[in-house]
Formats: sequence, C-alpha cells, structure tokens
Amino acid sequence: MTTTHTHTHTHTHTLAEQMALRLHDALQPGHLEVLDESAAHAGHAGANGSGFGTHFRVRIASPLFTGQSRVARHRLVYDALQDFIDQGVHAIAIEVV
Repeated sequence: MTTTHTHTHTHTHTLAEQMALRLHDALQPGHLEVLDESAAHAGHAGANGSGFGTHFRVRIASPLFTGQSRVARHRLVYDALQDFIDQGVHAIAIEVV
C-alpha cells in the first residue's frame, strides 16, 4: 500500500493520519502504513483507557534509509514523530519494509 495524502492539516485527521502526514513530509516514503494498535494494549503501561492514541505500528520504506543502519533508520522515524511522543504517544513499533 502506497500512501498519498493531500496536505490539508485539519483537526479532522485521526492521530494515525497526522503521524502519516508527518512521516510523509519528513521521509518521502515509497511505502507507509501507520496503524493504531492501542486497543490491543488496553490495561498495559501507557494505555489511556480510550483504546486509541497510545500504541502505534509504523511500516515504512524510504529512500532516505539507503545506507543507514537499523538504529539510524529508527532514529529518523522517532525524530519525525517526536512531537507526538511528547504529546502522549507511548509506543511506536517500527518495521522497515
């Protein structure tokens, strides 16, 4: 699944969509999926009781990853999403595809 987004930064986007827009802008991915897996983590550390907005899985392929170590690739993703982490995203599982 390749994502294409129009850049209408409105408050109607889900948190996963907002994260996808940020990753799209920062890393120009050829493949990107942002999945909210919060419901599967109910009762775990960092869960907020709402079933969404705390635990995410990012599947991403980016030309910016070429020649980068696994740690460097993950750092690029975390750096792009730092604002979301600061605002309460508890966990991000990253899969470089």
